[in-house]
This record gives sequence, structure tokens and C-alpha cells, in this order.
Amino acid sequence: MNTPLAERMRPQTLADYIGQDHLVGKSGFLTSGIVQGIIPSLIFWGPPGTGKTTLAQIIAHESKRPFFSLSAINSGVKDIRDVIDAAKKESGLFTTKNPILFIDEIHRFSKSQQDSLLGAVEKGWITLIGATTENPSFEVIPALLSRCQVYVLESFSKMDLEKLLNIALEKDEWLNKKKIQLKETEALLHLSGGDARKLLNIFELVASTEKEPIEISNALVLEKVQSNPARYDKTGEQHYDIISAFIKSMRGSDPNGSVYWLARMLSGGEDVKFIARRMVILAAEDIGLANPNALLIANATFDAVSKIGNPEARILLSQCAIYLATSPKSNSGYTAIDEALALVEKTGDLPVPLHLRNAPTKLMKELSYGKEYLYAHSFAGNFVDQEFLPDVLKNTAIYLPQNNAKEKSIKDFLSIRWKGKYGY
Repeated sequence: MNTPLAERMRPQTLADYIGQDHLVGKSGFLTSGIVQGIIPSLIFWGPPGTGKTTLAQIIAHESKRPFFSLSAINSGVKDIRDVIDAAKKESGLFTTKNPILFIDEIHRFSKSQQDSLLGAVEKGWITLIGATTENPSFEVIPALLSRCQVYVLESFSKMDLEKLLNIALEKDEWLNKKKIQLKETEALLHLSGGDARKLLNIFELVASTEKEPIEISNALVLEKVQSNPARYDKTGEQHYDIISAFIKSMRGSDPNGSVYWLARMLSGGEDVKFIARRMVILAAEDIGLANPNALLIANATFDAVSKIGNPEARILLSQCAIYLATSPKSNSGYTAIDEALALVEKTGDLPVPLHLRNAPTKLMKELSYGKEYLYAHSFAGNFVDQEFLPDVLKNTAIYLPQNNAKEKSIKDFLSIRWKGKYGY
């Protein structure tokens, strides 16, 4: 057959739909709406192969609505307007049921393309159903997002995928004529990564390239499918989720989690300079004064991986990630600058105290610029007890040393110098 197995097995009714019980199970959010035909505009967000397109088609079928479909990959504003015009004509024939416009990969639409949908959604000419693998919060304009309900579709469970395989063996005309024994499923499930379309494509590949009788085993599947590229979109949701997990693992002092998430990024083809750059930021933000050498090592790692690239860069990145994860932590420098910025935002352009001003001219000196400034090196221990903040912020503590060995010495130094002035 020319039609792929995944397409042949696409369910046509809600009763045949597998998975997503939180949405279309007996007590799912969408179940009663589909049965009653009361469907708001929706955004389906989930990984590839989780049934977003299929569910949109079923909703249209079950609610007996006209169905229009566009792909964001090859559709422009004119295509959108043409479909909306056609939908408006259809809506005149259906007083209570708006036509459904399904847009696959809606995150690929530009702002102007998404804007062109607003009027039709607002006026009820269409019910929009968008499908996206990316976080709608970032990829769908707020005006359109506010007019839609967002539902998350999850990767299929092991039970769902095994059920799908058995249904395919039983109901597909091509498969049920073959002598196939499904002996093992672990490799099929692992390679599919929760993607039903990918599972059926692999299953069909194995079944079509073996002589009967066919015994589907893990070894046979792995022989036919040589590699399993990690699902990792360098510009998408997983990109942000995994780098977040990597950073949080190092911040949480877990070298195991740090190296694991590093491996996930490397296996997905992430830019090694991007990874190293984030480690430089973490060294300053989360380790800071607790271990100033961390910033030097992270920066050296960035320079080194920029020069040598893959595959050797993995060694440097691993070493640096472990060092940062096991290093003492302090975010006092990070919190201090944010506190200072908040003070500036709140208090505005406070005048510089006269004693701290520069006085390069005679007039400035006559106006007392720099008059009472005390030069620290002229005093014992190179220290002078003098106020360095604007008058209205006098005695304000911005930097708060944290309780670790390195900053304890800083705190002791400050407490001796400032005699408890800032509560150190």
C-alpha cells in the first residue's frame, strides 16, 4: 500500500481514539463539549505524534461541522483570508455550529498571519483549532491566545502504544494478512519516544522488509533501525526545558543530574558554545563570591570549546559542569546588583554627594566639589569611615554576605571596618 500505516490507522471517531484521557476520556475536559457540539477555539500543544491533527478532525466529525485545514509551513495571509471567506459562506448554513479551521504548526505563523485570524475568531465566523509543538505562551500572539483555550497533549504511555500495535495487527488489511508475531516491544517503544506516528512507521518498516513468518524482537527492530536520534529541538520547548534542568542541577549541587542533562543536549546537537556560555553565567550568578575561581574556569571552558569544538568539547564541558555543581554557592553579587537597580528605579537620579564629586576646575572647587572627601590610603589600614551613598540612602545595606566560608571572611572584614554600620 502507498498510504503509510500511521495514516491508515488514524482513528475516525472518538471511540477509536487512544490516549489523552485527561482531555477525551469519560471525565475529560473536552468530552462533553465534543458530544454536545459546544467547542471553543482551541490550541493543542504537545510533542509530535500525540494525535493533535486527529483529534481536531474527530471534533469536526463528531460535532458535524465543516472542516477547513491549513498548514503554517506553506500558507500565507491570502490563504487564510480565502479559507475564512469560504468558512463564512458555510457558517451561513449552520446557525449554531461554526466551521472549524484547523491550522497545523500554528507557531510558524508570523505575527501578521496570526493577526489575520483575530477578526474571524472574535466574530464567530470560525472555530479555530491550532496545533503546535512549541510553547504557545511564546509562539502565539497574546490577542489570539486570549481567545483560545490551551490544552496540553501528552506523549503516549507504554500501554497506549502497545494497544495501538495490537489494533494495527488486528485491523489493518495489509498487516493482518501477514504472519507476524509480536514477541518483544521494548525496542519499538524506546525508538518511538512516545510518538505514535513514529512507532507505526518503524513497525511498518520492519514488517515490510522481512520474510514471513515474522517474529518482531528487540534485536530485529534495532537491526532495521540503526540509530535513535534524541528528540531535541534546538529552538523549541525542549531546548529551554533541558537547559533549565541543566542549570538547576548545577545550582542544586548535583553533578549526576548536571552531566545527564549535558549529555541530552550534546546528543541532540546543541551548540557547545551556548552550553558553555550558560555555565559562565551560572558561575557568576550562583557561585559568585563563594568561589571566584569558578568564573575563571567557566570562562576558560568557553574559550577552549570555542577553539576545539566537538567531539572533544564534551570532556571540557563535563569537567566544568561537575566543578560548578560541586562548588560552594552564593548569589550575593546577583542579588546585590538587582537590589541596587531596584533602588535606582525607585529613587531616580539622586544627586552625587558633594564630597564624592570630581573637581577638575576652580569653580567646582569653590562649589565644594570633593571638599570633604577622605582618601582611604592616607589612613591606617587603608580604610576610612565615610558614607558613599546618596544622603537619602544613608546606611542602606545592598550587599548581604552569605553564610559560607569565603564570604564569612568578607563579612568579618566588613564588620571590623564598618563597626556594624550595615548590620554585618
